[in-house]
Amino acid sequence: MSPKMPLVDETPAAISAREQIWIEGGTFLMGSDKHYPEEAPAHPVKVDGFWIDVTPVTNRQFAAFVEATGYVTEAEKTPDPKDYPGALPEMMRAGSVIFDPPKRVTSNSPSQWWNFKFGADWRRPYGRQSNIRGKLDHPVVQVSYLDAKAYAAWAGKDLPTEAEWEFAAKGGLEGAEFAWGDELVPEGRFMANTWHGMFPTENLKPDGFERTSPVASFPANGYGLYDMIGNTWEWTSDYWSTRHPAPAQKSCCIPANPRGGDREASFDPRQPTIHIARRVVKGGSHLCAPNYCRRYRPAARHAHEENAATTHIGFRCIRRP
Repeated sequence: MSPKMPLVDETPAAISAREQIWIEGGTFLMGSDKHYPEEAPAHPVKVDGFWIDVTPVTNRQFAAFVEATGYVTEAEKTPDPKDYPGALPEMMRAGSVIFDPPKRVTSNSPSQWWNFKFGADWRRPYGRQSNIRGKLDHPVVQVSYLDAKAYAAWAGKDLPTEAEWEFAAKGGLEGAEFAWGDELVPEGRFMANTWHGMFPTENLKPDGFERTSPVASFPANGYGLYDMIGNTWEWTSDYWSTRHPAPAQKSCCIPANPRGGDREASFDPRQPTIHIARRVVKGGSHLCAPNYCRRYRPAARHAHEENAATTHIGFRCIRRP
Protein backbone atom coordinates (compact mmCIF):
# COMPACT_ATOMS: atom_id res chain seq x y z
CA MET A 1 0.00 0.00 0.00
CA SER A 2 1.49 3.35 -0.99
CA PRO A 3 1.46 6.35 1.37
CA LYS A 4 -1.39 8.78 0.92
CA MET A 5 -0.61 12.35 -0.04
CA PRO A 6 -1.93 15.35 1.90
CA LEU A 7 -4.58 17.29 0.02
CA VAL A 8 -3.14 20.57 -1.21
CA ASP A 9 -6.02 22.64 0.14
CA GLU A 10 -5.82 21.23 3.66
CA THR A 11 -3.99 23.00 6.45
CA PRO A 12 -2.52 21.09 9.39
CA ALA A 13 -5.37 22.41 11.54
CA ALA A 14 -7.95 21.09 9.06
CA ILE A 15 -6.28 17.68 8.98
CA SER A 16 -6.16 17.53 12.79
CA ALA A 17 -9.84 18.50 12.90
CA ARG A 18 -10.69 15.22 11.14
CA GLU A 19 -9.57 13.86 14.50
CA GLN A 20 -9.56 10.06 14.15
CA ILE A 21 -9.38 7.20 11.65
CA TRP A 22 -10.67 3.67 12.15
CA ILE A 23 -7.98 0.97 12.02
CA GLU A 24 -9.30 -2.51 11.35
CA GLY A 25 -7.66 -5.02 13.65
CA GLY A 26 -5.51 -7.94 12.60
CA THR A 27 -2.38 -9.95 13.30
CA PHE A 28 1.06 -8.54 12.48
CA LEU A 29 4.71 -9.21 13.17
CA MET A 30 5.69 -6.87 16.00
CA GLY A 31 9.30 -5.93 16.71
CA SER A 32 12.45 -6.64 14.72
CA ASP A 33 15.42 -8.98 14.87
CA LYS A 34 17.54 -6.76 12.61
CA HIS A 35 18.19 -3.65 14.69
CA TYR A 36 18.44 -2.71 18.37
CA PRO A 37 18.25 -5.59 20.90
CA GLU A 38 15.21 -4.14 22.69
CA GLU A 39 13.17 -4.60 19.50
CA ALA A 40 13.63 -8.38 19.54
CA PRO A 41 12.26 -10.91 19.22
CA ALA A 42 9.94 -10.27 16.30
CA HIS A 43 6.69 -12.02 17.21
CA PRO A 44 3.09 -12.24 15.99
CA VAL A 45 0.60 -10.03 17.79
CA LYS A 46 -3.15 -9.74 17.34
CA VAL A 47 -4.87 -6.39 17.88
CA ASP A 48 -8.55 -5.52 17.77
CA GLY A 49 -9.86 -2.55 15.79
CA PHE A 50 -9.61 0.98 17.21
CA TRP A 51 -9.90 4.67 16.32
CA ILE A 52 -6.66 6.68 16.36
CA ASP A 53 -5.84 10.38 16.03
CA VAL A 54 -4.88 11.41 12.51
CA THR A 55 -2.02 13.53 13.89
CA PRO A 56 -0.20 13.98 17.18
CA VAL A 57 -2.00 16.24 19.64
CA THR A 58 -1.09 19.82 18.73
CA ASN A 59 -0.37 22.89 20.82
CA ARG A 60 -3.77 24.20 19.70
CA GLN A 61 -5.57 21.13 21.01
CA PHE A 62 -3.59 20.96 24.26
CA ALA A 63 -4.24 24.65 24.90
CA ALA A 64 -7.99 24.00 24.61
CA PHE A 65 -7.66 21.25 27.22
CA VAL A 66 -5.74 23.50 29.62
CA GLU A 67 -8.21 26.36 29.12
CA ALA A 68 -11.18 24.07 29.79
CA THR A 69 -9.72 22.35 32.86
CA GLY A 70 -7.00 24.55 34.34
CA TYR A 71 -4.68 21.58 34.18
CA VAL A 72 -1.08 22.11 35.33
CA THR A 73 1.55 19.90 33.68
CA GLU A 74 4.32 18.10 35.52
CA ALA A 75 6.95 20.51 34.15
CA GLU A 76 5.06 23.45 35.67
CA LYS A 77 5.04 21.97 39.17
CA THR A 78 7.71 22.51 41.81
CA PRO A 79 9.33 19.12 42.50
CA ASP A 80 8.79 17.50 45.88
CA PRO A 81 12.21 16.96 47.55
CA LYS A 82 10.91 13.68 49.01
CA ASP A 83 10.71 12.28 45.47
CA TYR A 84 14.34 13.19 44.74
CA PRO A 85 16.46 12.26 47.75
CA GLY A 86 19.90 13.81 47.61
CA ALA A 87 18.96 16.44 45.03
CA LEU A 88 20.40 19.92 45.52
CA PRO A 89 17.84 22.34 47.02
CA GLU A 90 18.46 24.89 44.28
CA MET A 91 17.33 22.32 41.70
CA MET A 92 13.89 21.97 43.28
CA ARG A 93 12.27 24.41 40.85
CA ALA A 94 9.79 23.92 38.03
CA GLY A 95 11.31 23.17 34.65
CA SER A 96 12.11 20.45 32.17
CA VAL A 97 14.78 18.96 29.93
CA ILE A 98 15.65 20.65 26.64
CA PHE A 99 17.81 19.70 23.68
CA ASP A 100 20.75 22.12 23.39
CA PRO A 101 23.17 21.18 20.59
CA PRO A 102 26.83 21.42 21.63
CA LYS A 103 29.47 23.07 19.49
CA ARG A 104 31.59 19.93 19.77
CA VAL A 105 31.30 16.50 21.33
CA THR A 106 33.93 15.24 23.78
CA SER A 107 32.31 11.95 24.89
CA ASN A 108 29.31 9.71 24.30
CA SER A 109 27.39 11.20 27.22
CA PRO A 110 23.96 12.62 26.25
CA SER A 111 24.39 15.17 29.04
CA GLN A 112 26.36 17.20 26.51
CA TRP A 113 23.18 17.99 24.59
CA TRP A 114 20.40 17.52 27.15
CA ASN A 115 20.06 20.17 29.84
CA PHE A 116 17.52 20.87 32.56
CA LYS A 117 16.04 24.32 32.01
CA PHE A 118 14.10 26.18 34.68
CA GLY A 119 10.81 27.52 33.32
CA ALA A 120 10.63 25.11 30.37
CA ASP A 121 7.11 23.74 29.83
CA TRP A 122 4.62 23.14 27.01
CA ARG A 123 4.03 26.91 26.51
CA ARG A 124 7.78 27.65 26.64
CA PRO A 125 9.41 24.45 25.33
CA TYR A 126 13.00 25.77 25.50
CA GLY A 127 12.67 27.92 28.61
CA ARG A 128 11.25 31.29 29.57
CA GLN A 129 12.63 33.05 26.50
CA SER A 130 10.83 30.66 24.12
CA ASN A 131 7.16 30.39 23.15
CA ILE A 132 4.77 28.62 20.79
CA ARG A 133 3.60 31.67 18.86
CA GLY A 134 3.10 30.61 15.25
CA LYS A 135 3.36 26.94 16.30
CA LEU A 136 -0.20 26.08 17.25
CA ASP A 137 -0.21 23.31 14.65
CA HIS A 138 3.06 21.79 15.86
CA PRO A 139 2.83 18.73 18.15
CA VAL A 140 2.71 19.68 21.79
CA VAL A 141 5.94 18.79 23.62
CA GLN A 142 7.14 19.02 27.21
CA VAL A 143 4.25 16.76 28.23
CA SER A 144 4.84 13.75 30.46
CA TYR A 145 3.03 10.44 30.24
CA LEU A 146 0.87 11.60 33.15
CA ASP A 147 -0.02 14.79 31.26
CA ALA A 148 -0.87 12.81 28.14
CA LYS A 149 -3.11 10.48 30.16
CA ALA A 150 -4.92 13.48 31.66
CA TYR A 151 -5.57 14.95 28.21
CA ALA A 152 -6.79 11.61 26.88
CA ALA A 153 -9.22 11.19 29.79
CA TRP A 154 -10.59 14.69 29.23
CA ALA A 155 -11.09 13.93 25.52
CA GLY A 156 -12.83 10.63 26.26
CA LYS A 157 -9.96 8.66 24.76
CA ASP A 158 -6.91 6.68 25.87
CA LEU A 159 -3.26 6.25 25.00
CA PRO A 160 -2.39 3.37 22.66
CA THR A 161 -0.60 0.27 23.76
CA GLU A 162 2.74 -0.31 22.10
CA ALA A 163 1.17 -2.99 19.89
CA GLU A 164 -1.68 -0.74 18.78
CA TRP A 165 0.71 2.09 18.01
CA GLU A 166 3.11 -0.09 15.99
CA PHE A 167 0.27 -1.73 14.06
CA ALA A 168 -1.07 1.72 13.08
CA ALA A 169 2.38 3.05 12.21
CA LYS A 170 3.01 0.28 9.70
CA GLY A 171 0.11 1.59 7.63
CA GLY A 172 -0.69 -1.83 6.27
CA LEU A 173 2.88 -2.60 5.17
CA GLU A 174 4.33 -5.87 6.46
CA GLY A 175 8.05 -6.52 6.39
CA ALA A 176 9.01 -2.99 5.29
CA GLU A 177 11.89 -1.21 7.02
CA PHE A 178 10.05 2.10 7.33
CA ALA A 179 6.40 3.17 7.50
CA TRP A 180 6.54 3.94 3.75
CA GLY A 181 8.85 1.24 2.35
CA ASP A 182 12.50 0.19 2.47
CA GLU A 183 14.29 3.48 1.68
CA LEU A 184 14.68 6.30 4.19
CA VAL A 185 14.50 8.99 1.51
CA PRO A 186 12.94 7.35 -1.57
CA GLU A 187 14.01 9.12 -4.79
CA GLY A 188 15.20 12.04 -2.66
CA ARG A 189 11.77 12.64 -1.12
CA PHE A 190 11.65 13.31 2.62
CA MET A 191 8.98 11.22 4.32
CA ALA A 192 9.42 12.36 7.93
CA ASN A 193 10.99 15.08 10.06
CA THR A 194 14.31 13.56 11.15
CA TRP A 195 17.88 14.78 11.66
CA HIS A 196 20.08 15.11 8.56
CA GLY A 197 23.78 15.51 9.24
CA MET A 198 26.12 14.53 12.06
CA PHE A 199 24.13 14.46 15.28
CA PRO A 200 24.28 16.39 17.58
CA THR A 201 26.43 19.19 16.13
CA GLU A 202 25.31 19.51 12.51
CA ASN A 203 21.75 19.54 11.18
CA LEU A 204 21.74 20.36 7.46
CA LYS A 205 17.91 20.72 7.45
CA PRO A 206 17.31 19.64 3.84
CA ASP A 207 13.73 18.82 4.85
CA GLY A 208 13.27 22.43 5.98
CA PHE A 209 12.98 21.88 9.72
CA GLU A 210 15.46 22.15 12.58
CA ARG A 211 13.08 21.28 15.41
CA THR A 212 9.43 20.22 15.30
CA SER A 213 7.35 20.77 12.18
CA PRO A 214 3.62 21.45 11.75
CA VAL A 215 1.73 18.17 11.83
CA ALA A 216 0.98 16.73 8.38
CA SER A 217 4.00 18.42 6.81
CA PHE A 218 5.04 15.04 5.40
CA PRO A 219 3.05 12.33 3.58
CA ALA A 220 0.59 10.19 5.51
CA ASN A 221 1.16 6.47 5.84
CA GLY A 222 -1.04 3.87 4.17
CA TYR A 223 -3.76 4.33 6.80
CA GLY A 224 -3.85 8.11 6.33
CA LEU A 225 -2.00 8.84 9.58
CA TYR A 226 0.53 11.67 9.76
CA ASP A 227 3.79 11.93 11.72
CA MET A 228 3.80 8.37 13.00
CA ILE A 229 7.52 8.52 12.29
CA GLY A 230 9.77 11.46 13.19
CA ASN A 231 8.80 14.92 14.45
CA THR A 232 8.22 13.73 18.05
CA TRP A 233 8.36 10.47 19.93
CA GLU A 234 4.91 9.40 21.15
CA TRP A 235 3.87 7.97 24.51
CA THR A 236 2.31 4.51 24.77
CA SER A 237 0.70 2.94 27.83
CA ASP A 238 3.13 0.00 28.07
CA TYR A 239 5.76 -0.21 30.78
CA TRP A 240 9.28 -0.49 29.41
CA SER A 241 10.97 -3.86 29.08
CA THR A 242 14.46 -4.48 27.79
CA ARG A 243 13.15 -7.02 25.27
CA HIS A 244 9.82 -8.13 23.91
CA PRO A 245 8.28 -11.20 25.55
CA ALA A 246 8.75 -14.58 23.91
CA PRO A 247 6.57 -15.00 20.80
CA ALA A 248 2.96 -15.09 21.93
CA GLN A 249 -0.38 -13.53 21.16
CA LYS A 250 -0.68 -10.18 22.93
CA SER A 251 -4.08 -8.53 23.22
CA CYS A 252 -4.31 -4.86 22.43
CA CYS A 253 -7.23 -4.25 24.69
CA ILE A 254 -5.86 -5.21 28.09
CA PRO A 255 -4.87 -1.97 29.88
CA ALA A 256 -1.21 -1.54 30.76
CA ASN A 257 -0.54 -3.71 33.79
CA PRO A 258 1.77 -2.49 36.58
CA ARG A 259 2.89 -6.10 36.88
CA GLY A 260 3.46 -6.44 33.15
CA GLY A 261 6.78 -5.95 31.44
CA ASP A 262 10.13 -5.90 33.15
CA ARG A 263 9.15 -3.52 35.92
CA GLU A 264 12.63 -3.57 37.44
CA ALA A 265 13.99 -2.28 34.12
CA SER A 266 11.78 0.76 34.67
CA PHE A 267 14.14 1.99 37.35
CA ASP A 268 17.29 3.91 36.57
CA PRO A 269 20.26 1.87 37.88
CA ARG A 270 22.27 5.09 38.18
CA GLN A 271 19.73 6.37 40.72
CA PRO A 272 18.62 3.29 42.65
CA THR A 273 16.82 5.29 45.32
CA ILE A 274 14.55 7.03 42.78
CA HIS A 275 11.98 4.53 41.56
CA ILE A 276 10.18 6.14 38.63
CA ALA A 277 8.52 3.77 36.19
CA ARG A 278 9.39 4.17 32.53
CA ARG A 279 6.99 3.84 29.60
CA VAL A 280 7.59 2.91 25.99
CA VAL A 281 7.78 5.76 23.48
CA LYS A 282 7.59 5.08 19.76
CA GLY A 283 8.29 6.59 16.37
CA GLY A 284 11.54 8.49 16.76
CA SER A 285 11.78 12.27 16.50
CA HIS A 286 13.39 15.17 14.69
CA LEU A 287 16.57 14.28 16.62
CA CYS A 288 16.93 10.76 15.20
CA ALA A 289 19.89 10.53 12.81
CA PRO A 290 21.62 7.72 10.88
CA ASN A 291 24.83 8.21 12.87
CA TYR A 292 23.19 8.18 16.30
CA CYS A 293 19.58 7.02 16.66
CA ARG A 294 18.12 4.97 13.82
CA ARG A 295 14.77 4.68 15.55
CA TYR A 296 12.66 6.30 12.81
CA ARG A 297 10.97 2.93 12.21
CA PRO A 298 7.66 1.42 13.41
CA ALA A 299 9.45 -1.42 15.25
CA ALA A 300 11.81 0.90 17.13
CA ARG A 301 11.16 1.66 20.79
CA HIS A 302 12.67 3.62 23.62
CA ALA A 303 12.11 4.20 27.35
CA HIS A 304 11.26 7.40 29.17
CA GLU A 305 10.34 8.21 32.78
CA GLU A 306 6.57 8.58 32.99
CA ASN A 307 6.67 11.82 35.01
CA ALA A 308 9.28 13.55 32.83
CA ALA A 309 8.95 15.64 29.68
CA THR A 310 11.31 16.82 26.95
CA THR A 311 11.37 18.87 23.76
CA HIS A 312 11.02 15.80 21.52
CA ILE A 313 8.18 13.74 23.03
CA GLY A 314 4.49 14.20 22.26
CA PHE A 315 1.52 11.85 21.95
CA ARG A 316 -1.66 10.91 20.14
CA CYS A 317 -4.79 9.21 21.44
CA ILE A 318 -6.96 6.26 20.51
CA ARG A 319 -10.51 5.24 21.21
CA ARG A 320 -11.56 1.61 21.50
CA PRO A 321 -15.11 0.49 20.65
